[in-house]
Amino acid sequence: MSFQAYLDAIEEKTGLTPRAIVALAHEQGFDDPATKASVIIAWLKTDYDLGRGHAMALVYVIKNGTTISEKHVGSDGVHRDESVELWLDGKDSRPV
Repeated sequence: MSFQAYLDAIEEKTGLTPRAIVALAHEQGFDDPATKASVIIAWLKTDYDLGRGHAMALVYVIKNGTTISEKHVGSDGVHRDESVELWLDGKDSRPV
């Protein structure tokens, strides 16, 4: 599953856009570099019932922003992303 597919699935499961969840994480201070991924994963599991894979996609965005490595773009297979920029504002509003 690609980064973007994880983010789209999170929106479907929680009803919140990834950007909304990132904003909630920011309000709780989870974007602090000292915050461990395990703390964020536990929060996402408790509050949103997200599994580890989905939570790790959000951890990446919370800690690193919306840009991913080019090695994930245009490669073959199911883990391929279309762009180095992830869309956080809802899958139905993503530009084509």
